[in-house]
Amino acid sequence: MALTRRALLQTGASMFAGTAVGVLGHGYAYEREALRAVSADLPVAGLAPEHDGVRLGLITDLHHSQFTTQTDVARAVDLAMAHSPDIAILGGDYVSLQNRRYMEPCAEALSPLTAPQGVFAVLGNHDDDRVMPGALARRGFTVLRDQRTVITVNGVPLELAGIRFWTRKTVEIARVVSSSAYTTILLAHDPRMLTEALALAIPAVLSGHTHGGQVVLPFLGTPGLRDFPVLAGMASRNGTSIFVSRGVGTVYVPVRVNCPPDVAILTLRRQSRSVDKR
Repeated sequence: MALTRRALLQTGASMFAGTAVGVLGHGYAYEREALRAVSADLPVAGLAPEHDGVRLGLITDLHHSQFTTQTDVARAVDLAMAHSPDIAILGGDYVSLQNRRYMEPCAEALSPLTAPQGVFAVLGNHDDDRVMPGALARRGFTVLRDQRTVITVNGVPLELAGIRFWTRKTVEIARVVSSSAYTTILLAHDPRMLTEALALAIPAVLSGHTHGGQVVLPFLGTPGLRDFPVLAGMASRNGTSIFVSRGVGTVYVPVRVNCPPDVAILTLRRQSRSVDKR
């Protein structure tokens, strides 16, 4: 007996629904837990020879919640520590929606994180401006809120500048980084700050925020995030390099599809200003 058009549509809809359920189930039960270390070289224009080879560990977008537990945060710390970074960076969004219930527990799970040159943190759009930075500071982390700090690595100064998520205008960022005599690495939760970094000739930016898309669909990608210059990984534009981590946790839906979580291990490399590389 031949199938009717209605029966064919119903069959197709059932197959699609079954596939979607399977993909989302895999994204919930497996892929969001498949934390990995991603290693990359970070080219930095004007980097001192003494800083070539310095290693940074970047942990971002933890979103500690009922779905991203203290155990998950501890796994991220252990993974970063296993690679012995010289400098550790925390990139923001420690909890979701400024949920204070998880702020102190997240900071406590992060407390074993150490690095010879220190641990430096910025805030994301899900963090408040008082409780979360206070919890991090009590664990010995340096929280940069529209501030810069100079550390001495192998006898030579290197500057880290950290901006709040809501510090977005070029003139505002310029107040943080202007008149610096040292090579500057900008810690900006939102990778859209690449535009401002280019305008200010900042040689390197470290970001998160995008989760790499979190749910990356075949053929479609992540249509809602097309305004971001980089969703994940390394890019270089006109001599400014940027690395965007996929982060550790999830937000809004506890699922990852074609986008596993990561901790980034970045090695600083000397590079002169050059053309775009994507």
